[in-house]
Amino acid sequence: MRKQVIPTILLFGLLCAPGFAQKMEGPGQDQFALFQLSPNAARWNAALAGNFDGLWSNTDERKAPELAAGSCTNARLMLLESLVLGRDGHHSREVAIWRLPDSPAFFFISRMAIDADGAPNAYNADDTGLDALANAGAPSRWNGVVTDQDGNPMIQQDNDPSPGYYISCTSLYDETKKFTDPTTYVNASKIPYVVLPQDVADRGGARLGDFAVVMNLRNGKSSFAIFADIGTLGEGSVALAEALGVSPDARHGGQSDGIVYLLFPASGNLRPRTIGEIQSEGEKLFDHWGGIKRLSSCVESGSDDKRRF
Repeated sequence: MRKQVIPTILLFGLLCAPGFAQKMEGPGQDQFALFQLSPNAARWNAALAGNFDGLWSNTDERKAPELAAGSCTNARLMLLESLVLGRDGHHSREVAIWRLPDSPAFFFISRMAIDADGAPNAYNADDTGLDALANAGAPSRWNGVVTDQDGNPMIQQDNDPSPGYYISCTSLYDETKKFTDPTTYVNASKIPYVVLPQDVADRGGARLGDFAVVMNLRNGKSSFAIFADIGTLGEGSVALAEALGVSPDARHGGQSDGIVYLLFPASGNLRPRTIGEIQSEGEKLFDHWGGIKRLSSCVESGSDDKRRF
């Protein structure tokens, strides 16, 4: 995971950050793809260029109730924060984070880097895991694996899911399990989750365990997700990438832009959730917020405001 450095909690020298999950024998990709917005990827590519005309003509009306006063066209978006992610080629990449005046939910459009943290086979000493070992830190500054009292990565034993691999952790975890149990953490290969920087979460009022809706503007695929790790802006788990049709390879995959992240602050219970809970709770929150039609209006308004910003 491409993490910023965050404080670790020392409990026999262990965790990733405040916040553990159950190992889920999750279903395949089809159960992650929760709604198909449009089969015409060309129209989504046009949207990335700022042309949203006719984008939502194929949207399921049952999932998209009309909200006259609550649409983004009737309430100017509030700029929550504007971040510069770094340089992409010769240009810096600025990400605006938006919120409507009548809701605590906030959204932004960014890249998707792939986070493998929490997967039992994420990291090992031979650097043959799902992700590059450098993304879990280095001696004396590990931040993606559980460490012992001496600061060394803890290794899974014969009865663990991936013997010989390090115990990879996420900021959200299951408090009912031991920190040495690899299934304590949110499994990136099974659970669709998003990553936020701590300052963005604090500014937006988001807590670990809150729910989200994530949408790929390039192909119309979307998924509900849970906020499960602290890191850099624009990251999602392997499972989330699979649901969105993004290359899930933590070493070489991801997508450079066109991913919409909508977060619902204070919507969770600070605990990991099953895939079923993420879908059912996320769907209720999304429908109450305004659904697909409102999000389409907000994406359009946010794009216009960003050009003016």
